Formats: sequence, structure tokens, C-alpha cells
Amino acid sequence: MKVEQLIVQYLYNNKTVTVQDIGTFTISPELHVPLDNEKDTPLPEGSIHFDYNTKATQDDGLIEFIVQQTRKIKPLATSDLESYSILSRQFLNIGKPLVIEGLGTLVKTQQGSYEFIQGNTLNAKLEPAPAQMKEKQNEEIVFTTPERPASSNKALAIIIGLVVLAGVAFGIYYLLNHKSADNTLEPVNTDTVATVVPPIVDSNLLKKDTVAIPVAANDGSTFKVVVKEYATRADAEKALKRFSGYGHNLVLVTVDSTHYKLAMPFTKPITDTLLAKDSLKKIFQGQPSILQ
Repeated sequence: MKVEQLIVQYLYNNKTVTVQDIGTFTISPELHVPLDNEKDTPLPEGSIHFDYNTKATQDDGLIEFIVQQTRKIKPLATSDLESYSILSRQFLNIGKPLVIEGLGTLVKTQQGSYEFIQGNTLNAKLEPAPAQMKEKQNEEIVFTTPERPASSNKALAIIIGLVVLAGVAFGIYYLLNHKSADNTLEPVNTDTVATVVPPIVDSNLLKKDTVAIPVAANDGSTFKVVVKEYATRADAEKALKRFSGYGHNLVLVTVDSTHYKLAMPFTKPITDTLLAKDSLKKIFQGQPSILQ
């Protein structure tokens, strides 16, 4: 289920909801929302009120509701809600209207604030929640390759055995034919063979023109995997503090005044970058990337 749907459902249940850094929606106490109705319900005009507030903090009740409905751990639910707020503000800042199904539309005014236009219908149907996930106290990143099934190992052994047998057969065939060809060669007349004398080269010239060939460095190197991106430094520092409190070792990377990244550093061979990205994707969601 999308974060947007969960925000709307929480508003239907609790009559008020706050979206951080955007503002607070309040639904009229007199409005009855039939939560068991699968069809859209007409929404009377003036039933929903919006208070614009760029300093609005996160709604703890909303986060708990997201955890219950999605079965995600609290840090992931908080991160999802934070990402929704950031993307929504970026969408509004480029002049696009933000449509919230079952609620209405947010638009950015010429004065820079957000104006809410109420919709005409409610949509109270909730989608079923996914299978429950248990929260781990300490999430460990594993770079080892999963153990192959016994059937897979057996098939691999058979393939290797066939390749070895084919190689042995080819070797025997080559030796037998090569020996037969050597026995049919005519003797060489040594009187007609010219003796080739290599030219004399000054050893000093060889030393002068010799260029040392550099030795390739070891493949091990340090890299960082980007797990989150933010538009303001305040948002990035806030997220860094929160994730650090969960035991994650992250660093803040400043790209420019509107691009900030949270990345996890590694000292592993460069070939482990794919495994690192896959492991971090399970923890932080999104699409982790290698910091260029």
C-alpha cells in the first residue's frame, strides 16, 4: 500500500493527520466515514481543512499506523514517510499540483505557500497488508555467497567431470597424431641451412631506451554506497542522527546546496559493490547506488 493511501486512511480514522514539513489536515467531526464501504462516498464541501506549516514535525500516530498496516519495522516506516514528504515538496516546487486520492489536491501559490483544494469523494477501502516481517535488533550485512543446493552441486560435478574427460581424450588424440606426423618428416639437410647471427646491439642503448612497466595495484579499494538523498541539509542531518541511533554507520556527503546524500562506507574489494547494494536495499529500501 502506498504511503499516500495510509495518510488518507489515518485521517479518516483519527479526524486529523500531520505530514511533516507540509502541514495538517483536519476532517469535520460531523462527517461519518463508512470504513467498510468498498465504493467511493460523496464528500460534502468544506469537510476537510488544511493548515500550511513548513515546520510541522512527524506524526508519531501516523508512523505507528503505517507499521501496523505494512508490517514494516519502525525505521523503514519513518523513512518511507520522510521520502514521501520530500518528493511531494519537490513536486509542488516545480509548479505541479499534488493530487491525493480520496482527499483533494495541493498546489503551490505565487506567495510560496501550499493551498488545499478539497476533492468530491472519499475512498475508504484498505488494501490487505503484506506478510509480517520481524524486526531484527542488529541487522548484519553478509557478503558471503549463499550455499548451493545439493542437486546443483551434483550437476556441477557431473559437468566438470565431462569437461575433464573431453580434455583428456583430446590430449591423447593430439599426441598420437603429432607423433605420427613427426615420423613422416624428411631429414633436414644441414648444409643448406643458413646460420643466422643476431645483430650486435649496444647494451648502453638498451638501458637508455628501457621503460619500466608499472605493476597493477591490488584490487581492494574503499567505496561508499548512497542509501538516501535529501534536498536540504537540515533533513539530511536529521536523518543521519536518526539512523545513527539505530546503529548504522553512515556519513553525510554534500553535493551542492540542494543535494545531500547519506552513504555507508566500506573497505572491501571493488567486486563486492553489488552485494553491498543488495544488502543495503533490504535495510533502507529504495535504490542504493555507488558514490561517484
